[in-house]
Amino acid sequence: MVSLKAFLAEQLAPKTMGALAEPAGPVVSGAPLSARVIPRTEHEISRRQLSYGALQVLNGLHRAGFQAYLVGGSVRDLLLGREPKDFDVATDARPEQVRKLFRRNARLIGRRFILAHVQFGEEIIEVATFRGGSAEQPDAGERSASGRILADNSYGSLEEDAQRRDLTANALYYNIADRSILDFSTGLEDLRAGRLRMIGDPRTRYSEDPVRMLRAVRFAAKLGFRLDEGAQEPMAECRSLLAEVPPARLFDETLKLFLTGHGLASFELLRQHGLFAILFPTVEAALAEDALEPSRRLLQLALEGTDERVAAGKSVTPAFLFAALLWPALQTQCAAQENAGKSPALALQRAAAELLQEASGRVTVPRRFSLPMREIWDLQARFQRRGGRRPYALLAHPRFRAAFDFLELRSRAGEISAALPQWWLAFQEADHSAREALVAQAREEDRGQEQELGPLPATRRRPRRRDRRRGARSEGAQEPGDASLMDGATD
Repeated sequence: MVSLKAFLAEQLAPKTMGALAEPAGPVVSGAPLSARVIPRTEHEISRRQLSYGALQVLNGLHRAGFQAYLVGGSVRDLLLGREPKDFDVATDARPEQVRKLFRRNARLIGRRFILAHVQFGEEIIEVATFRGGSAEQPDAGERSASGRILADNSYGSLEEDAQRRDLTANALYYNIADRSILDFSTGLEDLRAGRLRMIGDPRTRYSEDPVRMLRAVRFAAKLGFRLDEGAQEPMAECRSLLAEVPPARLFDETLKLFLTGHGLASFELLRQHGLFAILFPTVEAALAEDALEPSRRLLQLALEGTDERVAAGKSVTPAFLFAALLWPALQTQCAAQENAGKSPALALQRAAAELLQEASGRVTVPRRFSLPMREIWDLQARFQRRGGRRPYALLAHPRFRAAFDFLELRSRAGEISAALPQWWLAFQEADHSAREALVAQAREEDRGQEQELGPLPATRRRPRRRDRRRGARSEGAQEPGDASLMDGATD
């Protein structure tokens, strides 16, 4: 007869890979022979560094007889001594099995490939089943004529899942069963060398998913690593494939490039490899003009400021970033409109509409961001008009703060004089009497210098109301004034 203590020890002891139960279906379990196993004594990752939610998911899957690995960026960041942004888990359990195991805490998401999100408080752990159709199987999944993967909803083995990952540094798996790390390529070596290398043939991997080029640039900027020559060389040939990627997905990737604390480094690497010109061709063309040096400086300052805010834990908004990102192209198109005889205000409106229409073919800016972005642009001209009640009305505008920050950015870039933002800063901080004095002073300075506002929009005039009298008139009855009308009729 087995004691309760011995039974519990047997159940909670780490299980070997071969002893794990396999879920129903084609999912293959077992550690692949090609994986290099780094035991716990030879790496620095401790369970104490993992979040509560990650441990709950890993241990819960393991106790249920499934394989459970911490994978991707969290393993990479822990090995580099950085704090992971989030924790992802890979397993041989199907999404439905994960939901059944964690019940109320889990929900399934995704269309192209179903994932499970397991929530503990505010933390969400993303759990993915091992994916099949590796880079060594070019016929796996539905593909476009250029080789881009369109549909690949197939499960696979742990080895196939590792081969599907884009970078060697992201193909490291922390095994909760024995606390070891599985390295399927040269991930650990590349981390120590500060190098980013693609798994498989880079040209094939870029053809399968052109966004991998953007990811490679993003991780190089984020980690401060250098891209392997093999990863850089095919970009010149494959970057045009980004035109096949849905614009909404490119917008999401753009946010990751510019709003996660390494925007300036990402911008420089994108231009270096010719990827920025594919995403924003009109902006790239404008940046090449010598006359737009202040606009180039403005964009650089905006990216630097965004990186500083992210590092300080402050909020950032895509509307402000895209207002700065598209500003060089907007300036070029505004000048063309004004040369065609349009007023400055009308030229700005038309240039903004055309620019967003052109950008929607590559990187679609959602309406919730494009509207405040256009307001930031529109308010720039209103800062010039400081007479009467206009400064008070502008100060009450919901976008005043963002527009004023943009005005200061233009001043720092050398596009406008520093006197204008200084006046507005003083106006914000002044009391009522001081504001009146500032307005009077500005009225004298700006007299005769205000820009034309252009034609006012046409308004429909209400039709004149006719005098309607109730009741029928008796035959031959005359209202006052009818006699004069009849006299005129008989002349």
